[in-house]
Amino acid sequence: MVDAYFVGVAILTIGTSILALESKELIYGAIALAISLLGIAGFFLLLDSTFVAMFQITVYVGAVAVLVIFTVMLVRTQDLFTIKDDKGRKVGGIILMLLIMGGIGAIFLVSGINNPMFGKPDSKPVDIVEIGKSMLTYYSPALIVLGLTLAGAVIGALALARREGLLKENESVN
Repeated sequence: MVDAYFVGVAILTIGTSILALESKELIYGAIALAISLLGIAGFFLLLDSTFVAMFQITVYVGAVAVLVIFTVMLVRTQDLFTIKDDKGRKVGGIILMLLIMGGIGAIFLVSGINNPMFGKPDSKPVDIVEIGKSMLTYYSPALIVLGLTLAGAVIGALALARREGLLKENESVN
């Protein structure tokens, strides 16, 4: 039964990821991205890793995807989001993606991480309490910078929306 859930979550995640990349309308792409991130949280649930799944939903779906959707809805200028489709760009992107994936795969194989040829790595079990302590002490500046970056993105979107409103008012007056 778990295999059926896995296949369902995989189809949902991959399908919405492709939809997020190929969507011509930016808002639909952002919604598809949020659903794809929910699918990744579903994978974590299948691995009995509920803490990481809830963290995925809270941070990525709750913060990043919603921020993208709000930014798109606030700015909503067609001039900013119109991109001329070019076959060369798409082919170049696919080639670049394959090169990057091949490079990462080669690094993974050469490193011997979880590779049966090299045997099991000697490692101690993960201590969740230590992860929590390090996130609240050592990594707290990074979390603060991330929060400030997200706040800056919202403020920038509001400034762009206000500037666009002022430009439209000036055009209507003239």
